[in-house]
Amino acid sequence: MTRYQSQLDKFTTLCQTQGKTWQSISPEFASRMNLQNRFKTGLDIAKYTAKVMREDMNAYDLDSSQYTQSLGCWHGFTAQQMMMAIKRHQKTTKRSYVYLSGWMVAALRSEFGPLPDQSMHEKTAVPSLIEEIYTFLKQADARELDHLYRELDEANAKGLDSSALVEKIDNFETHIVPIIADIDAGFGNEEATYLLAKKMIEAGACAIQIENQVSDAKQCGHQAGKVTVPHEDFLAKINAVRYAFLELGVEDGIIVARTDSLGASLTQKIPVSKAPGDLASQYNAFLDTTPVNNADDLQDGEMAIKLDGELRKPVRLDNGLYQFRAGTEKDRVVLDCVTSLQSGADLLWIETEKPNVQQIAELVNRVKEQVPNAKLVYNNSPSFNWTLKFREQVYTQWQEEGRDLSQYPDPSQDAKALMDPQLDNSELAAAADILVQNFQRDGAREAGIFHHLITLPTYHTAALSTDILAEGYFGDLGMLAYVRDVQRQEIRREQASVKHQDLAGSNIGDTHKEYFSGENALKAGGEANTMNQF
Repeated sequence: MTRYQSQLDKFTTLCQTQGKTWQSISPEFASRMNLQNRFKTGLDIAKYTAKVMREDMNAYDLDSSQYTQSLGCWHGFTAQQMMMAIKRHQKTTKRSYVYLSGWMVAALRSEFGPLPDQSMHEKTAVPSLIEEIYTFLKQADARELDHLYRELDEANAKGLDSSALVEKIDNFETHIVPIIADIDAGFGNEEATYLLAKKMIEAGACAIQIENQVSDAKQCGHQAGKVTVPHEDFLAKINAVRYAFLELGVEDGIIVARTDSLGASLTQKIPVSKAPGDLASQYNAFLDTTPVNNADDLQDGEMAIKLDGELRKPVRLDNGLYQFRAGTEKDRVVLDCVTSLQSGADLLWIETEKPNVQQIAELVNRVKEQVPNAKLVYNNSPSFNWTLKFREQVYTQWQEEGRDLSQYPDPSQDAKALMDPQLDNSELAAAADILVQNFQRDGAREAGIFHHLITLPTYHTAALSTDILAEGYFGDLGMLAYVRDVQRQEIRREQASVKHQDLAGSNIGDTHKEYFSGENALKAGGEANTMNQF
């Protein structure tokens, strides 16, 4: 028996038990509505997507070519369009996720208006966006299934074999996919982290990413002034997220532990060491200190700590923050990663200053010496100048190989010279573009990157496409700018958005009106619908 028929039989029996009081309820219509809303709550989504993500992690462990990807989305509609496009072009949604960026929530979804990535936006905006994204993804399911139901009705009305359509309905692949959601540094202490994590999980998040910066001094990972917390403080927040998952019954929820130590040179607090070699002691060993030989080496208000049997004074800035020794960045990253994985985190996020596979691999391989199955979520960040950085990589490689570079500008003389558009068709530019094209595959194979994401792509695509349209529409092209560069492209790419009424739910509404009111339904569609032009 098919799933569709099984559901129909269930509702037929249910309606029969109600006698005449439910005589106007169609078991078939009820079963269709039930099937098009497979996920009744956010927790249903979180449990389902956690299972999906765990299976993907296991598949990657066996074969690194099975990496996963996502794009950051700042609205439910952008997430919906991304997943519909993936399903249309790739014929499956497998290994495709949604990333929810705290940066974009701050920049685009705060009631305060555009804000920098410093955790100043309303924390409630994050679970609200998760819920919004899944509302739009569920609507994509309902729309596609509604089309299949219409085809099924047409086939049945003509007496045609409908078994293939029923099979499509039974095997329908949902647009619901995992969301990796950014909780920043937890928006407060560990209790605040726990409370917000619960809201995010209840909204549907199966994976929560948390960073080791100080919550009230949080900075974007690609800006200066980052301040990290001692390991004990960060692990308390990892525990808080895990307890939230367990309380809500999402036992295989995923925690992504992000370290900003590669670019962070400051700490707000010196932790108390209780035993030689403990985490506090290891953290303090990275501090920039000077020897204290006697009391005269200390000024009023200064402090001294004992490190490796020697009394030393930590370098303290005017703002009260303590400084790490230069050159300790990589060692701090490795300790952050190992400690996080050994204390309940599932995946790592290392924020780097450039997209270099060898640099990432160096760090991940050191972590794997202690945690062999360590896996990375990596930010293919728009903060990188990908064109410039990969042309620099190729230039450096060719220079080491002794190749003739006389036709290319020396980047050591002009940092941005390799960005010259005249180089776009050069051999060097072509070689760099191949490296960019293969970055995901190379990173997954060589640097333990399980999940590739772009944090802010839909921020940039919205800005770019709007700029192009505005330039033409308000310029000499007039309406042709929209027709040629938007509508004509939508039609030829067979995008659902060209029939915007249908995409917004007009046809679903007509279907439901017919369910509820029968022949008395006032429908929005019909022959007079201008959408029929498409």
